[in-house]
Amino acid sequence: MISARGFSTQTTRLADFSHAVIGAGVVGLAIGAQLATKGANVVVIEKNSSYGQETSSRNSEVVHAGLYYPKDSLKTKMCIRGNRLIHELKHIIPVRECGKWIVAQNEQQHQYLENLHQKSKDLGVPTHFLNLRESKLLEPKIRAQNAILFSPSTSITSAHSLMDYLLAKLENNGGQLALGTEVTNISKYGHEWEIETKADDENYLVTAEVVINSAGLFAPSIANMVLTDGEEQFKSYYAKGNYFTWTGPNPRINRLIYPCPTPGVKSLGTHLTIDLGGQIKFGPDLEWVDHIDYNVNNKNAIAAKKAVSEYFPEIVEGDLVGSYSGIRPKLQGPDGQTQDFKIHIHSDPSFISMLGIESPGLTASLALAEHVSALV
Repeated sequence: MISARGFSTQTTRLADFSHAVIGAGVVGLAIGAQLATKGANVVVIEKNSSYGQETSSRNSEVVHAGLYYPKDSLKTKMCIRGNRLIHELKHIIPVRECGKWIVAQNEQQHQYLENLHQKSKDLGVPTHFLNLRESKLLEPKIRAQNAILFSPSTSITSAHSLMDYLLAKLENNGGQLALGTEVTNISKYGHEWEIETKADDENYLVTAEVVINSAGLFAPSIANMVLTDGEEQFKSYYAKGNYFTWTGPNPRINRLIYPCPTPGVKSLGTHLTIDLGGQIKFGPDLEWVDHIDYNVNNKNAIAAKKAVSEYFPEIVEGDLVGSYSGIRPKLQGPDGQTQDFKIHIHSDPSFISMLGIESPGLTASLALAEHVSALV
């Protein structure tokens, strides 16, 4: 239930809230909770009927170690810090410290793992190579012809449990969540932002001193509402990932299995992950789309099966069936360079946009909240 003072039908002299966060995915909830614990009067505004219905709930639920991204990138810094913060919550939310194997099938991939291992040393992230003969005893169904690099700090969690925790933290510290509330326009009036919203076919005005745009796939559109004349518009690029289940016998696999990424492809490859119940799934693949559509493209199952068979040969005995999909918010299309997280401070520094918060966004969420709260 939203406090009556939180929404006004006309402009007031004092803002309704000190901080408004747009978007109640895991990053938006984390930012709202972090600000509320610091004493801010916060509202988190979400257009959907519940929180975390888009990117935050349509992913692998992996707590990444921070191995893959450029060493000096925000993704690396936030991922490593976020990994530690999530593991500190393992007595509050489910975290299974299963670890991850990255498997090499040839010398070129082996060299990739050697470089990744050295990079992890430089970052202070633990990794080590496994004995191939001994590893076969641990995971007899997995094929690794040349090498296996083990990442012990890679884990799995429940994205919904994490968001439940963050919502409770937000509300227990006086923050509010406004569901089913779509932002239609934003403008600056004096020292406050006027956020025009629509809920249940009614128009409302929300005012706040500071706005953090954490709208995920829609963050570029929100950011474009407050650009000044001459500023370049932000564009949205959608990288869809399909996930598949397997109709064959369900072996007991206890670790995450990742192939070595294919050079030039903006994906970590179609990997094998497990959920907290031990069920295995394969994905995501990479499919560039021009609109948001969560229907699984079963045509991609053939290519996914071929990719998975490199490290899980037994997959030929069954079929891959579409399970669910997610869409990663990208700042560049298929022909552009891989981009870092972008925390854009607008010409008015009381408005901040979180852009391109794709993987490892779930892992980095708590660290991003720390970072943003320090900016405002």
